[in-house]
Amino acid sequence: MKQLRIITKNRLGIVTEISETLATENINIEYIDADISAENVVVTLDVDQYDKALQLIHKMDNMKIVTEDAILIKLNNEPGALAKIARRFTDAGINLRGIRFINHDKEFALVAISTPCTKEAMQLVNDVIVS
Repeated sequence: MKQLRIITKNRLGIVTEISETLATENINIEYIDADISAENVVVTLDVDQYDKALQLIHKMDNMKIVTEDAILIKLNNEPGALAKIARRFTDAGINLRGIRFINHDKEFALVAISTPCTKEAMQLVNDVIVS
């Protein structure tokens, strides 16, 4: 799973600008999150047409884009399930850059994990990874 991270100066309408640009090419946003500080905003996106979205955003003014692999795992939806996975990373000395719950029901949760060591991380969670 690939994620797009857009970094730009904080200004009114940035999410509108990004979403309208993607809509012009019929790109569906499946997930969006905006972290705003006084000066900057970081918008994280999952989209249905990654390569096309990447090209469009590169053409936008004043946007820095960072791509990131995310590992999609399936956990039992119960207290402590994420803690057990996080412990694996800590014990292996691998930092977690981001964790997002994508979807969950009474039984399972789909979780996207990003880390600076994707290859090693995939080995750590091989038993719960979604193919």
